Amino acid sequence: MSDSPTNFFSKENLLCRDRVGAIIFLVLCLCYGYQSTLIPLFPGDEYEPFTARTLPTLLTFAGIGLSLLLLITGQKNQDSGAISDFDWKLLIGFLILMALYGLGLTYLGFVIATSLFLLSGFYLLGERRKPILLGASFPFVIAFYLLLTAGLDIYLEPGLIFTIW
Repeated sequence: MSDSPTNFFSKENLLCRDRVGAIIFLVLCLCYGYQSTLIPLFPGDEYEPFTARTLPTLLTFAGIGLSLLLLITGQKNQDSGAISDFDWKLLIGFLILMALYGLGLTYLGFVIATSLFLLSGFYLLGERRKPILLGASFPFVIAFYLLLTAGLDIYLEPGLIFTIW
């Protein structure tokens, strides 16, 4: 390593993008892990090898491990190849799009809301070809919907506009 111990603890090295992102991800994983302990179990599930808490717990441990790994191996911004210019408009656009998607799931249902979310997301990222926009959103969402509902027998809310009629 070319960094001396005093250079390792410099502000530039400790507050690099990799480490700040790792800390944020670590906090999110710890919060998710705490919330996963609050998932109620059916009576007798405490003796089962796989419960409603199993996958969230595994995801928590994997996220904590990956964030600690990134925290340890993070490099200075100049060394990591991170792009210094950040597109804040795109970030805000996606945050608004995600909020609208959450509302859209309630009113429009899974298929329409998810298809419109993907279509709008691809459009925000710069894709303008209609065959790509429509072909990458609606067919995949319909196939995923059929897999969940018909294949795995998972109930997905149809949306309030479809339950009124």
